[in-house]
Amino acid sequence: MDLSTEYVSLKLPHPFIAGAGPLADTLDGAKRLEDAGAAAIVMRSLFEEQFEINVNPIPSSSEPPSETFVMGTNQYLEQLRKIKESLSIPIFASLNGHAPGGWLDHAGLIEQTGADALELNVYQVTPNVGESAASIEQNVIEMVREIKKAVKIPLAVKLSPFYTSLANLANNIEKAGANGIVLFNRFFDVDIDVEKGEIYTHRQLSDSKELLLRLRWLAILSDSLDSTTLAVTGGVHSAMDAIKTIICGASAIQMVSALLKHGAEHLSMVQQEMIRWMQDKGYESLEQVRSSMNIIQTRADYVQLLQTWDWA
Repeated sequence: MDLSTEYVSLKLPHPFIAGAGPLADTLDGAKRLEDAGAAAIVMRSLFEEQFEINVNPIPSSSEPPSETFVMGTNQYLEQLRKIKESLSIPIFASLNGHAPGGWLDHAGLIEQTGADALELNVYQVTPNVGESAASIEQNVIEMVREIKKAVKIPLAVKLSPFYTSLANLANNIEKAGANGIVLFNRFFDVDIDVEKGEIYTHRQLSDSKELLLRLRWLAILSDSLDSTTLAVTGGVHSAMDAIKTIICGASAIQMVSALLKHGAEHLSMVQQEMIRWMQDKGYESLEQVRSSMNIIQTRADYVQLLQTWDWA
């Protein structure tokens, strides 16, 4: 069975990737992911705010992690180096931020340390009433341009679904040079403990219900982008979840919550279940599955659903 796929110009034996999270914080954890069959690993992010703390773009060897961040910039690069020396699968480093700036210069250090690709995780909540949607989207495009000028390794851009015109933004990200788009990052919502008068953050793992929004945009963007490949993250927990994403146009499937819940070996189990499904349906390759349906959802689908709703 041919499960091979191409994502951000990298040829992978299958689409299942260990997404950004704590599983690769240690060398043993990264090895476990490789042993479980991950086609690639995305390390957790370095944050824009970390570089505001460490103004020097080359952190000292004695730099300690802060209370906020699991790894300082130097520890992150050292972890990347160790993983690259010990594993044979592609390793994605990750940068997380919301605006262009000097912090993006660290993309060059990441490339020099040996990352096979870079994921830019764009995370922004904008409370400023004077900032337009166009300005927010232009920031994303400028970040992509800055990174592509600085490095030669492939770049994937991880977006939220909350843009005014996501299809237009994706098209402009492609024009700016991005090799891939990841759908979608997850916002962690805050809640209020009314008894204690405290604000706290929900750290809730994803489930399969979150996949529906991602399927819609995978189908739309896979039909409108020329060369930029798509990955899905958030909501893939089973083989059926994974198959749906491939049908909608995904080239890679990032798994995090499912691996945290069930262990790294769950990735291999989902892959084997996908193979059995493909064999039962007579498919010989992943590409046959990807081109089997055209399910772009339109406003007509939305109108029809509402008009045919029956409360009885």
